[in-house]
Amino acid sequence: MIKAAEKARAQPKNSLEIARRVLTIEADAVRGLIERLDDGFLAAVNLIHQRKGRVVVSGMGKSGHIARKIASTLASTGTPAYFVHPAEASHGDLGMIEDGDVFIAISYSGSSEELLQIVPLVKRRGAKLIALTGKPDSALAREANVHLDGGVAQEACPHNLAPTASTTAALALGDALAVALLEKRGFSADDFARGHPRGQLPRQALVHVGDVMRRGDDVPRVPSGASAMQAVAEMTRGRLGMTAVVDEAGQVRGIFTDGDLRRALERSAYAGNAPIEQLMSAGPRTIRAEALAVEAVQIMEKHKVNQLLVVDERGALIGALNMHDLFRAKVI
Repeated sequence: MIKAAEKARAQPKNSLEIARRVLTIEADAVRGLIERLDDGFLAAVNLIHQRKGRVVVSGMGKSGHIARKIASTLASTGTPAYFVHPAEASHGDLGMIEDGDVFIAISYSGSSEELLQIVPLVKRRGAKLIALTGKPDSALAREANVHLDGGVAQEACPHNLAPTASTTAALALGDALAVALLEKRGFSADDFARGHPRGQLPRQALVHVGDVMRRGDDVPRVPSGASAMQAVAEMTRGRLGMTAVVDEAGQVRGIFTDGDLRRALERSAYAGNAPIEQLMSAGPRTIRAEALAVEAVQIMEKHKVNQLLVVDERGALIGALNMHDLFRAKVI
C-alpha cells in the first residue's frame, strides 16, 4: 500500500516533466521558423493577395486537421478559403478548384500520395500551388510555385513519430500567413465583426464610446470658478467618482476626482471655499464618442484611471464613462 501511494504521488511530477518537455520542443519548433522566414513567405503572401479566385487548403491525416484550421482562419480574416480533402478531390471535388485559385498543400514529408496524385490536376486547372512541408527537397516542394519550410528538429513524441511539433509549426505558419494578409488588405475590427455576427468578439468590435457613455444630467460637471465644496456635491450627485470642470463654452478645463480630494486632504490643502482650479487635474485624458469602446479600456488600463470624459471635435463635454459602464456593456 505504501509503495502504491508513493507511486501515485510520483506520477504527477513525471507527467509535469513530460508536459514541460513537450511544450519546450513545440515552442522551439515555432521559434525555429522565425529565422527561416524568407522571400518564399513574401511570395506566398503576394500570390494569395493577388489571386483572382479563392484559397483551397488540403492535407491528409493530422495535416488535414491543420489545413482545416488554416482555411477557417483565412476565411475569418478576410481571405476567402475552404478545405478540400485530397482523397475526396480525386473523386469529384477537384471540380471546386478553378483557374485563379491558390492551392495550399500541407504534408510534412512532402510525399503524401493523395496530394501528389492531384497536384498535376490542380495545376492543370490553372491554380497556383503553395507547398508547406518539412522537406524542401521533397516531390511536393519541387512541384510548388512557392515552398514554405515548416521543418522541425524533432517531434515531441518520445518516438519521434507522432506529428506534434511539426503540426504546431504548420499551424503557426498558417496563422502568420493569415495575419500578414489581414494587414496587407487593411482588414479592420469592423470587418471581422461582420463575419462573426454571434459571440463576444463582434460585440467588442462594434461597440463605440457613444453607445455606452453617460449623457446630459448624468454627466457631473461644474463651471470654472466653482468652489471645492460645490465640486464635491456634484461629484456625489453624479456617482461617477469625479466631476468635469468646464468653461462658459462647455469645453473641458479639468477633472476633479475622488483621488484628487484624498490627495488634497492628505496635504491639508482642502478648503471648501477654495476654487476648484486649485485642486483639479488640468488637461485630463478624453476620448471621442465615435471611438471604439475597447479604445477607452486601453486608455484606462494604460494610465490607471477609472473614468474618461467624452468630448466633441471642439473639446466640449458631451459625455462620460467609467469602467463599470464598460463592464455592463460587456466590452470587458
